[in-house]
Amino acid sequence: MRLALFAIAALACSTPASADVVQATPAGFEISQTITIDAAPDAVWDVLRSPQKWWDKEHTYSGDSANLYLDAQATGCFCEKLPGKGSVEHGHVVYVEPGRALRLHAALGPLQAEGVTGALTLTLQRQGEQATVVKLSYVVGGFVRGGAEAMATKVDAVLAVQLAHLKAAAEAPAP
Repeated sequence: MRLALFAIAALACSTPASADVVQATPAGFEISQTITIDAAPDAVWDVLRSPQKWWDKEHTYSGDSANLYLDAQATGCFCEKLPGKGSVEHGHVVYVEPGRALRLHAALGPLQAEGVTGALTLTLQRQGEQATVVKLSYVVGGFVRGGAEAMATKVDAVLAVQLAHLKAAAEAPAP
């Protein structure tokens, strides 16, 4: 487990992203991250809407990113199919502006078992001819046994990994 956390932290630190725990208290935290992707916003949007192409399998319940899906419309689901016809909701879509913004209400990972709610917002902004700045904001509030501030840096590291995978997938040559 320590080795896995070290690997996640090392990958997060090696990514070309700006990551920050803006604030953290026992009742919640705010994370802000920014990454530049060498692809046009429409291409990044297409990949963003397909988490099975970029979400790290280590941060799924099934161990397989292919089981993830996102219905990118209001009331849509960022969900995962589980063996035995089970499923899990990672978040639900509350705002979509195609090619520009996606917001989910989501208590990701271990936060799902706590008394919290989270707002995960991703915005895309064109930079030059063929680049996109992706800004991630994750605001979590509520009750976390042991205090929310204890989870903030771990969640920040995991989200940095996800953005690094989004970048890699969006910049990959078309098959």
